[in-house]
This record gives sequence, structure tokens and C-alpha cells, in this order.
Amino acid sequence: MKINESNSPPDVLEQQQDHILLFLSCKLLSCGHKQVRFFTMNVSQTMETEEDLLTCLQIKFYHPQQSCKGFYGRLPLGTRRRHTADDPLRLGRDTEACAYVLLDPRVSRKQLALYAYHIPQSSEMLFTIQNLSQRGKLSVNTSALGYLERMDLPDKALIRFGEYEILIIRESGEAKANFEVEFEVLAAPPSRETPMSTDSNMMNNFSAELSVRNPLESDEMHYPY
Repeated sequence: MKINESNSPPDVLEQQQDHILLFLSCKLLSCGHKQVRFFTMNVSQTMETEEDLLTCLQIKFYHPQQSCKGFYGRLPLGTRRRHTADDPLRLGRDTEACAYVLLDPRVSRKQLALYAYHIPQSSEMLFTIQNLSQRGKLSVNTSALGYLERMDLPDKALIRFGEYEILIIRESGEAKANFEVEFEVLAAPPSRETPMSTDSNMMNNFSAELSVRNPLESDEMHYPY
């Protein structure tokens, strides 16, 4: 907008200047709203994308006596729960030491732990599993873990201890701060349907070791069913 100062009376000139200032103020305010709106949309879209890209661990349980025992009464079955990646996911009998609890006196106070980690220059979240039980070994597919031993968790893993079979399936994601966990109860042993079932003789030895020969953890007692 151009002002002709030479031919304009002072009052008209002032009105034109006021109109120009008002016009510029509206433009700046409009641009500011657009910027704020654009920034808000970007933040919202980023948060939604982060939600969509959360890694999820599907943890599916089976025990031959699960139909008559309330082993899973403390597990959030059928819902996805967010878990902080910096905090190990512990499963066991102790409600204070473990985020997720099995109501089974034959399960150790701290049975196992899952640890999230990232490979350098990769956004993919991976996991290791650790046996926290002093009672005996824990198997991951065809590998046996002794007390406090750890190994990388495959994308699809069959975990066994005692009479439990736990199928863990990892749904990949790119979020780094959190992941999700979802619990489910299976109607049949997953070893019947998975190709990575372990040798039956080795698993029989695990069960016998747990029920007969294994010493108990030093700070707990063994209660029969």
C-alpha cells in the first residue's frame, strides 16, 4: 500500500497510516496463528506416530492346570500396557519386586526379566532375557539359561520353566522410550504349534530338577498346591 504524502491532508494521512498499521497487525497475527496451528499439528502428528510405532511384546501363557488354578489373576489380560524401556520387565511371584505377577507358589519370587536395548545407529528396540530363579534352568527355544544367565530374545521365543510354556512374540517399532506388553492365555501348549520346540528329554529333565532336586531360593519357602 503506497501513501501519497504530497497531496494528502494531515488527517487523511494519519488515517492511512492507521489503516496500514492495522493491516500489518492483522497479517502478523494471522501468520502467528498459522504458525502456532502448524506447530500444534506437527506435535500432534509426532505424538500419534510415536504411539503407532511402539514396540509390543505379546506374552502368551500356558500351564496344564491353569483351568483350575488362578495363576493369572494379577496379569492385565487382553489389554496393552505401556512399559518404560529403561525399567526391566520382571515376572515372578513377588508383588513388590515384579511388575507382573504369577499367583503360583511354585514360581520363584523373581522368575525372569526382559531388558530392552537398541543397536547403535538403529531405532529398532530389541530385548534380552535373564533367568532370575535360583531353583533351576529356564529354556529359550533350544537354549538353557542357568541362574542370572542372559541371552538375546528372538522375535518369536518359546520360554519354559517348570510346567509353564510362554510364547513371546515381538512386534517391531521405532519408539525408544517406551514399549507395550500384552498378556494372553493359550488354550493349548504353544510347543505343539511352534517349530522351535525344545527336545522333550531336556524339558523332562528341567521339570524333574525343579520338582525334586533343586534347592529352594534362600529367602522363600516351598508351598505345595
